[in-house]
Amino acid sequence: MYRRPQLVNAEQEQRRFRFRLRFAGAVAGLLFTVLLGRFVWLQLFQYDRYHALAENNRITLTPSPPARGTIYDRGGQVLAHNYAALTLEITPDRAGRLEETIDRLAELVEIDAMDRKRFRKLLSESKDFESIPIRVRLTDEEAARFAVNRYRFPGVEVKARLFRQYPMGDAFAHVVGYIGRINIKDEARLESEGRKANYRGTDHIGKSGVEESYEPLLHGRTGLAKVETDSGGRAVRVLSQTPSVAGNGLHLHLDARLQQIAADVFGPYRGALVALDPKNGGVLALVSKPGFDPNLFIDGIDVANWRALNDSPDRPLINRALRGIYPPGSTIKPFMALAGLELGYRRPGDSIADPGYFSLPGSSHRYRDWKKEGHGIVDLKKSVVVSCDTYYYRLAHEMGIQKMGEYLSRFGFGARTGIDLEGELAGLMPSPEWKKRRFNQPWWPGETVIAGIGQGYTLSTPLQLAVATMALANGGALYQPQLVRAWRDPVSGQVVHAQPKLLGRIDIRPEHLQLVRQSMVEVMLPGGTAAAAGAGAEYLFAGKTGTAQVKSIRQGERYDERRIAAHHRDHALFIAFAPADDPRIALAVMVENGGSGSGTAAPIARKVIDYWLLGKVPEALREGAADEGGEEEAHGAPAADERPGPVAARAPAGGTQPRGGSPNASAAPAPPAARPGGTRP
Repeated sequence: MYRRPQLVNAEQEQRRFRFRLRFAGAVAGLLFTVLLGRFVWLQLFQYDRYHALAENNRITLTPSPPARGTIYDRGGQVLAHNYAALTLEITPDRAGRLEETIDRLAELVEIDAMDRKRFRKLLSESKDFESIPIRVRLTDEEAARFAVNRYRFPGVEVKARLFRQYPMGDAFAHVVGYIGRINIKDEARLESEGRKANYRGTDHIGKSGVEESYEPLLHGRTGLAKVETDSGGRAVRVLSQTPSVAGNGLHLHLDARLQQIAADVFGPYRGALVALDPKNGGVLALVSKPGFDPNLFIDGIDVANWRALNDSPDRPLINRALRGIYPPGSTIKPFMALAGLELGYRRPGDSIADPGYFSLPGSSHRYRDWKKEGHGIVDLKKSVVVSCDTYYYRLAHEMGIQKMGEYLSRFGFGARTGIDLEGELAGLMPSPEWKKRRFNQPWWPGETVIAGIGQGYTLSTPLQLAVATMALANGGALYQPQLVRAWRDPVSGQVVHAQPKLLGRIDIRPEHLQLVRQSMVEVMLPGGTAAAAGAGAEYLFAGKTGTAQVKSIRQGERYDERRIAAHHRDHALFIAFAPADDPRIALAVMVENGGSGSGTAAPIARKVIDYWLLGKVPEALREGAADEGGEEEAHGAPAADERPGPVAARAPAGGTQPRGGSPNASAAPAPPAARPGGTRP
C-alpha cells in the first residue's frame, strides 16, 4: 500500500537537537567539575597524606637495636657480654606456607626438631609481621648456601644479630641473671612505662638478676634508619640514619674469684652465702647452690632442660640467698645478747646456773639445752661462746616477744634489705598480732621461749643475716646491700659511682657492742663452738654458729643424724666478720641439711675469708687453678688497689626451713615444737 511521506518539522527537530546537546554538555561539564574538584582536593588538601603514603611505599624505617651493656666484676672480669652471629629468620605474613617453607629450608641448612619447637613457641608469642629465627648461629657456609637460593624463599632472610653470653656459668646465675625474649607481659609493662618505642627491633629483655634490675641502664637507645626500597622491597640506599647508643657498662662490687671459690667450697651441699663490705654494704659474693646455666634461657629453654631444672628436688632456680627463709637458730644469740644489755635485762657480770634445761613457771615441760648436763655457771660472754640455749630461753621469757621483736627489727630482721635485685622475701619477726591475724590463735609463752634461740616462727634469709652481721661489724651502720658499684656511659666515657645507702644507724653503747664482739671472737678460740674452724687463722676472727631444725622430735629424744633421712637433717648456719678489730668482710652461710654450723657452715666461711684477706686458695681448688695456667692471678684475689691491706695477727689462744621444705614460701608456716635437746651450735 502506498504511504504518504510525513512532513518533518525542521525547526522542532533542531530545537530537540540543541536541547540534547546542551544537556550532554551540562552533564559532561558537571562530571568534569567533579573530577576537577576531586583533583584539587587531592592535590591541595590531601597532599601531605598521600605523599606520606607514597613515601611509605618507597621508604622503610628500620630500627637499629643497641648493643647491650657489658657487666664486669670489681676487677674488670667480664660476667656478661655480647658476640655477633648470623641467624636465619622468617617473617610469617610474607613467607606463605610455613611448614613447607621450613621443610625446603632444611634442605639447605640444618634445622633440627629443637629448632622447629622453638620456632613454633616464638610464633605463638609474636606478631605475624615480626621476623622469627628458625636457626641461630649459622656457619659462613650455611649463610652462603642460603644466599644463593634466597630468591626461592620470600619472607626469609639472614640477619646479623648480637647474642648474650655468660662465660662464668652457674655460680653467677642468681646474681648476674639472664635475658630472654620479650613476651606479651614484658610488652605491656614497657607500654605502661612509656619505654616501648625504645625497644623497636629488640627481641630480648632482662629477666632476672642484675640483667633485670638494671635493664634501663643496660639496654641503651635504639637507632633508626630511613631506607629507600624498590618495588621488590629490597634496599636501594640509606636516606638518613640515627645511630643507636649502646647500653652502659656495669661494674659490680662482686669479686668473680671470691664468688667462684665460695660456690666451689660448698661441694655437694645446697645452700647460700652472702658476703658484704661492712664499710659500704657492697656485695662481695652472693652464692645460691645449686645454680644453673643462664645461657640456656637466652633464646628460650628447651622442654627437657626446663623439666630437669624445674622438677629437680634441689630446686636450682630458687635464689636461696634472697628467697630462702629459715629460722636463724643460734646465730640470733649475739643480737639477743645485745638486746638484753641494751634493754636492761642483763648486765655484763650477770650469771645464771644452767642445769641443762629451762621450764616456765608452773610448768613441768623442759626446754632442753643442746648440752644435756648443762654448762654450769654462765654469764653473757660464755652464753655466746658455748651457745647456751638455757641462757636465752630465760632471757626471751623475761624480755617478752614484743620487746624482743622490736629490738631485733632494728637489725633488719623481718624486713626486706632493699638489695638491687628483684624477688627478695622479708622473712618474719613474729608477734602476737601477727599470729592472731595469720592463724586466729593466741600467742603462747612457750613460743617466746623458743624464739629466743632463733626457732619457731622466726624466719630470716641468708641476706638478712649478712646485713645484721654487717651492722655488728661496723658499729651499728645498717647499709642497703648493693651489687652495682658504678656504670660507664659508652658515649662520654663518664663513670658514675653508686653511693652507699645508709638505711639507719643503730644506737648501741660501745661497751655493750665490744662485749658481744669479743664473745664472737672467743667463739673461734679453743673452748668456743667454732674453735676448729678458727684454728690457725692469721687474723682476728669473730663468728657465731647456728643450727636450724628441720624435723621435730619428741620430748626426751636426742637428735641422731645417722637415723634421719638426709632431707630431714638440720640446716647449718654461720655468721662472721673479719678482721674483728677492723672488719673488711661480713658474711652469712647457710647449708641446707648440713648438720651443725660448726662442722659444715663455719669451715666454708673460713675458706672464703682466708681468700679475701690473705689470697689463699683452698687446697682442693689449687690444682685446678694451676692447670689453668695462672688464671688465679687474672681472676683471683682482689686487685692490688682493692684487696684489703695487712691484717692483725690473731690473738692466741640452729632453725627450720618452712614447712613442706620449700625455701620459696612467702608466708610463715606453723612452727615445729622446740627440740627437747635445744639447738646444737
